[in-house]
Amino acid sequence: MHALSHGTTSTPATIAVPPSLSLPVIEAAFPRRLHPYWPKCQEKTRAWLLEKRLMPADKVEEYADGLCYTDLMAGYYLGASDEVMQAIADYSAWFFVWDDRHDRDIVHGRPAAWRLLRDRLHRALDSPGEHLHHGDPLVAGFADSVLRLYAFLPQTWNLRFARHFHAVIDAYDQEFHNRTEGIVPTVEEYLRLRRLTFAHWIWTDLLEPTAGCELPDAVRKHPAYRRAALMSQEFAAWYNDLCSLPKEIAGDEVHNLGISLITHEGLTLEQAVAEVRHRVEKCIADFIDVEREALRFADDLADGSVRGKELSAAVRACLSNMRNWFSSVYWFHHESGRYMVDSWDDRSTPPYVNNEAAGEK
Repeated sequence: MHALSHGTTSTPATIAVPPSLSLPVIEAAFPRRLHPYWPKCQEKTRAWLLEKRLMPADKVEEYADGLCYTDLMAGYYLGASDEVMQAIADYSAWFFVWDDRHDRDIVHGRPAAWRLLRDRLHRALDSPGEHLHHGDPLVAGFADSVLRLYAFLPQTWNLRFARHFHAVIDAYDQEFHNRTEGIVPTVEEYLRLRRLTFAHWIWTDLLEPTAGCELPDAVRKHPAYRRAALMSQEFAAWYNDLCSLPKEIAGDEVHNLGISLITHEGLTLEQAVAEVRHRVEKCIADFIDVEREALRFADDLADGSVRGKELSAAVRACLSNMRNWFSSVYWFHHESGRYMVDSWDDRSTPPYVNNEAAGEK
């Protein structure tokens, strides 16, 4: 199936989606939009990666735009101020670089290096201002992006974001252990872990500075709002698993919903692919159902008060962007060089990773 995509240039490109990964409902019912600041955002994130030494200049020049990290965020956080959009885009680019370092530390058997990084990130999360000039560019870049994110909403939001990201760091540590020891988690264990390694609640938290409003617990934890948020994130995590299952099986990976289904539920590869796809499609259907209930909840918040009007508008903005996440994630997987494994010289080594900075010789 083909569809027009914004891509990373000013000229739309025709993207071919393999039939096994095609989701007609996304292409028909979830139109793709990009934040109008996106071209400038892409340029500034590229400069930020260089300034913070997160990728070497030659790799930034050759790969940064094609990885589409800013496209993914600019297709999600619509309505954000340019400053918020830039902070989120830089943080997202950092997250991908961190994910690559984590992977390289596993592949090259560097548990001590990983533990050191893990502990430094925990500390930087609690006191980013003290880590802006850290010797490890990954720590310094993290501190910079977090400090900027902390500037938009009250301290209560910052503390929640920190709590959620501490859990993400710990989940990455669990994944390091599983991959190092060759442990394939059960389906339920995997689903719990994946919600953390995919940072479900971090991306959901960032909907609030985008809307310019911190949501109180009673709003965030309303069953319809929370389920809509969860379905948008589960879709993203499981669609990623669907797209990456063949290469992860080939690479002896242990973290993929399909691999857990094969290992612990006795499914064949074909059955596992069908099951993951079924779950992906159910996420879409469940989101559409609960979205209506969540919009009614937003209407109910508008009780005639100024605060009620503000909260109602913020919830509507967050729900609209949850919907945007479906199309942004979908097209990202078919545009980003991160998933074009067949074009790499070495399928085990992404060409955009900075091996030397990670300690490889």
